[in-house]
Amino acid sequence: MSGTLWLLPVALGDTPWQNYLPATTREAACRLTRFVAENAKTARAELKRIAHPLPLRELAIEQLPATPTPADIERLLAPLRAGHDIGLMSEAGCPAVADPGALLVRRAHELGLSVRPLVGPSSLLLALMASGLDGQRFAFHGYLPAREPERGSRIAELEKESARLQQTQIFIETPYRNRALFAALLLNCRPKTRLCLATDLTLASEQIATRRIADWKTATPPDLEKRPTVFLLLAD
Repeated sequence: MSGTLWLLPVALGDTPWQNYLPATTREAACRLTRFVAENAKTARAELKRIAHPLPLRELAIEQLPATPTPADIERLLAPLRAGHDIGLMSEAGCPAVADPGALLVRRAHELGLSVRPLVGPSSLLLALMASGLDGQRFAFHGYLPAREPERGSRIAELEKESARLQQTQIFIETPYRNRALFAALLLNCRPKTRLCLATDLTLASEQIATRRIADWKTATPPDLEKRPTVFLLLAD
């Protein structure tokens, strides 16, 4: 019999596992001895955080390439086809969402292998839940262009699409560029457009606020420096 591919959510920051995982998810992860991870270092930190009962040196952790080839996928799934369970781990949050692990899951389905998602934190869904923006129609766009004028043009495109479809637009940025993205949003969005900033989700320092662009312009600038943040936009 083939094994099961378990999709293991990972902490969004340095916080005790009890704050973000159900006990049943932690127990399932602690039964596994083989893992495929977006980042082996953060996977080891997560397994230590949840107090995996085996020494880390006895666990098999394979790192998933950022752009895995078909040969990589077949190699990583080989233990699964041989009857061993595998845990798939993202660097943070839920695997296979904005994550190269989705290719592993897709191939597992093509091979008729069992896939089991486990409950845990997703920064995108937590941010959407807390934003007060449209949760019926939304899209995640990953990273916006880092430089101008491409970034400003992309923001204007997303705002127009949001207004046309009444769709919440969700995107992220490398934390050290958060302030630049925030400034670009204030510059390029219309005054009535709503913008949510969801920062340090699930951590003690968590901050979530939704305001119209006009109100953000008069408010005290948020502290976004080097803090993981999800940006959500909804235009009227």
